[in-house]
Amino acid sequence: MAKELLTDKTVKSGFRAESKFIWASPHKIRPVADMVRRKSYPDAMAVLEHMPQRGARLLRKTVKSAAGNALVSNKKLDEDMLYIKDVQVNDGPRVKRIWIRGRGRADMLLKRMCHITVVIDEAGK
Repeated sequence: MAKELLTDKTVKSGFRAESKFIWASPHKIRPVADMVRRKSYPDAMAVLEHMPQRGARLLRKTVKSAAGNALVSNKKLDEDMLYIKDVQVNDGPRVKRIWIRGRGRADMLLKRMCHITVVIDEAGK
């Protein structure tokens, strides 16, 4: 259901924000996203505010943007009325670099990127 929700751009329920091409491994951001999924907006922001991970800062910016989109499009909403409906951290492109090793060898170093998608909706729905 969640994948259908995010793939269809014409979905009416929820307000979304996307951060694309973030220079961070999705493997490191997904545990942070699991901590705030399906929480109220104030609780999620409090959790993200106190987490030491770099992914928490990146996710906090996207969640704040989605909440801003919700509050601008519907003036009757308040921050306390919002909850995080869905958070997805998808793989982005990988940039390949050469890592010089001993004896004339070289290894491939993958610099990973990710795309973060956050959907926020009204808690009463």
